[in-house]
Amino acid sequence: MKIFPRLLVIMLAAITAVAQTGEIAPGDNLVVEGIPKIPASIAEAVSRYTEARAASLASWHPARREMLISTRFGDTPQIHHVKFPGGARTQLTFFPDRVTGASYQPTKGDYFLFRKDAGGNEVYQLYRYDLATGDVTRLTDGKSRHGPAVWSNAGDRVAFGSVAVNLKGVTRGITLDLHVMDPTDPKSDRVLMTLEGGGWSGFDWSPDDRRLAAVEGISVNESYLWLFDVATGQKTLLTPKGEADKVAYEGVKFSRDGKGIYTTTDRDAEFRRLAYIDLATREHIILTDHIKWDVDSFDLSPDGRTIAFVTNENGLSRLRLLDTATRREKPAPQLPAGLIFGVEWHKNGEDLGFTLGTVRSASDAYSYNIRTGKVERWTYSETGGLNTENLVEPELVRWKSFDDREITGFLYRPPAKFTGKRPVIINIHGGPEGQARPSFLGRNNYLLNEMGVALIYPNVRGSSGYGKTFLKLDDGILREGSYKDIGALLDWIKTRPDLDADRVMVTGGSYGGHMTWAVATLYSDRIRAALPVVGPSHLATFLKNTETYRRDLRRVEYGDERDPKVLEFMERTAPLNNADKIKVPLFVVQGKNDPRVPASESIQMVEKVRKNGIPVWFLMANDEGHGFAKKKNADFQFYATVLFVQQYLLK
Repeated sequence: MKIFPRLLVIMLAAITAVAQTGEIAPGDNLVVEGIPKIPASIAEAVSRYTEARAASLASWHPARREMLISTRFGDTPQIHHVKFPGGARTQLTFFPDRVTGASYQPTKGDYFLFRKDAGGNEVYQLYRYDLATGDVTRLTDGKSRHGPAVWSNAGDRVAFGSVAVNLKGVTRGITLDLHVMDPTDPKSDRVLMTLEGGGWSGFDWSPDDRRLAAVEGISVNESYLWLFDVATGQKTLLTPKGEADKVAYEGVKFSRDGKGIYTTTDRDAEFRRLAYIDLATREHIILTDHIKWDVDSFDLSPDGRTIAFVTNENGLSRLRLLDTATRREKPAPQLPAGLIFGVEWHKNGEDLGFTLGTVRSASDAYSYNIRTGKVERWTYSETGGLNTENLVEPELVRWKSFDDREITGFLYRPPAKFTGKRPVIINIHGGPEGQARPSFLGRNNYLLNEMGVALIYPNVRGSSGYGKTFLKLDDGILREGSYKDIGALLDWIKTRPDLDADRVMVTGGSYGGHMTWAVATLYSDRIRAALPVVGPSHLATFLKNTETYRRDLRRVEYGDERDPKVLEFMERTAPLNNADKIKVPLFVVQGKNDPRVPASESIQMVEKVRKNGIPVWFLMANDEGHGFAKKKNADFQFYATVLFVQQYLLK
């Protein structure tokens, strides 16, 4: 592997520091409070588990059978070029912060666009990378937060949204400007229109490039489709508002004749189905009514004859193909059980690219040729030398909650060499509309395989993937139901002869961090420790301080704190107001620049809980946002996690 000089210096300095002290020294960018000195032996023991990397498809070249991918060689994911399946990954971007997404100019492919923020602040800027020179040009104002660029069919313009923010990440208004720009001439940028709200996404150009389609998102359960005239800015609502039963739409693609739009929707159904909407009549034609699972994503082939789409079936992905003329499914490849995302057709109309990850392999870029039926793997991401064939497949487990509703999750059991009842870590997903799904565990495989800890990933009420009724069960003042689902899980653990109900730790990130706080206040007598990561500690203060463009979207989920009844509920149930009930050791992790869950949410809780006289570890990275994206920071967090588990769960 090629090691760049600057990275080599950093690696040598780190090795020298560990060798001299026998301890792992935190970087100057980290705020470390209450965490004991971490022995160098921990870094040595976990090293193989921290060296796995993943790769994902970013963009097909329009003329050649080549692709851009995202992967990490140094500290953060960057854009790389791959010329053929299994070919070398040639790094193109070199930034201290991660690069998100990349898309080739769609006719010549002589440059590509990408987005990047700074220090995890999510104030994304749009850049152009010229392949002939390697020059990088920023195309946007450097101040606002910009969405992904969507190419016109002619390849001469892009459309993207922007939201104004100040340097502290606080917005000045809850509106989104829809821009159109020629990327070769940033001065051509013009605002087509200003849209109310911050939930706009899914832009797509009509075949003649005269119209744009978009999704207006109100919440995960409510959204609408619009058409915009690119010349005049006139907008037309495609789907009705004011209906009693809220409907969600996600993703839009014009049909090749421009007479209709493909989308996914839960209209008249529990799950999101693939649908065709006739633009003249507004008629919805459901294309996948025979599939009783969510359609996660889709893409339309260049000739408009085939839709590739991915369904979420009990947490596992399945790639399917649909003939748009007959509206029947076509033969599709049988892929390993795992997660599929980033489905994208090549301009040749034969190759379908996608990213696939499994329990035994980190994500990699693949392609499927619909003419030959051949599946090819384009990247082979390293897994630190681990024998991944020995990694365990999870067990789908079920338990009844307080209201007799069935809740499910995935249980990873340690190898047979660990005998007796095993300690348990409950890891709660974010969202709240997220979903725990079988995937490569990365560093957490060390907890499972080397420490003998059983891992449970629950899908409490409010999780996606189980229908819109289940999705709404935690909205607003129903929030406590999701907390009780974890209480019921603690009861279920007692019934398992292979699990130790007296040694349970709870963790989670984002909303999972909030759940961790809540569980620590409600069930402190039933757990050993808690590890909340970037989690809201009071939903009302969280809503007050999160980015303004997100606030109304989150109010639909959590409730409107301006409503006295809702505020009373939030005050009563807030972990911050119940901090005195926490009697177990805590390890709190936060990014200083987090625009979603501000650092104040963790800091206010740490200050209050320390009064309980319990051990409180606090780790904050000054160069991170909503979770740690830089490898050096994520490694230190994991070293500290291993020490925390050793001291407070295993003993």
